[in-house]
Amino acid sequence: MTLFLQMDDRAWIAAGNAVYAVAFVFALFGVLRSRQHSRLLLFTIVASGFILQTTGLYMRGLETRSCPLGNPFEIIQFVVWSLIVIYMAVGPAFRMSLLGFFSAGLAAVLGILSLIVPEWDAVRRESFLGDNVWIELHASMAIFSYGAFGVLALTSLMYLLQNHSLKRKKLEGVFGFLPSLYQLEHMNFRLLVLGIVILSGSILIGAQYWLRDPDAVNPAKLLITTAIWFAYVSVLVLRVRKTLISRPLAWVCIALFFVALLSIPTVSAGSRPMVEQTASASTIFRAFQGVLDE
Repeated sequence: MTLFLQMDDRAWIAAGNAVYAVAFVFALFGVLRSRQHSRLLLFTIVASGFILQTTGLYMRGLETRSCPLGNPFEIIQFVVWSLIVIYMAVGPAFRMSLLGFFSAGLAAVLGILSLIVPEWDAVRRESFLGDNVWIELHASMAIFSYGAFGVLALTSLMYLLQNHSLKRKKLEGVFGFLPSLYQLEHMNFRLLVLGIVILSGSILIGAQYWLRDPDAVNPAKLLITTAIWFAYVSVLVLRVRKTLISRPLAWVCIALFFVALLSIPTVSAGSRPMVEQTASASTIFRAFQGVLDE
């Protein structure tokens, strides 16, 4: 218990990422042995990592007095957190046992990568402007949509693997546990729509405040977010028209997610350095602190 009390926010986040890695290894053993792993146990392990990571992000938010999205480390961790939220919401509902395997793997890779690059967390920053909760909501929704697009990339990868297995008539190992192409196609479409809806809400909020006061929102952030939104909307339109389907659609969804990840350093570059811990408190975190103080 004493050890947990002494852990700082980064240690909590690292512990959560480590548990994601444990979940991935657990599922990997089942895949390599061609055995169906326990969905309930895998979900429990991932949920444990989620609780640890959430604790760390919450502590980070209390320290920065804002939603923790002020540098590449925090943004990547928020993407990982969002990805796990989406998995826990849709994975069990659609009984996609391998989605947990892939989600835990991607979460572990992204999370650990952000931990081993000190420059990404060298300077903690104020992510947004003062007490403007709407601007914080705009950016947090945008990054949360990346989580949905991340799960979309994973289900697209599963689609490619299943397509490959059917063409090569390989049904052993990981291929034997993959959902049908029909199920994956429907899942991909729903995740694409979900990500676009969340990102659209973010764009509307950001655009409203940018039009009122152009200096209130970093132009580079708004431009990049809008470009990513336009790309995904174009994919959706082509998907509805059946111009972009099957394998090409899966490859495009995977590529777009990596483009979104590559944009993270640019998105975080415009944030202001955190001068004093008492300055620019977010209304959301003030409310949480008030409850705790009482």
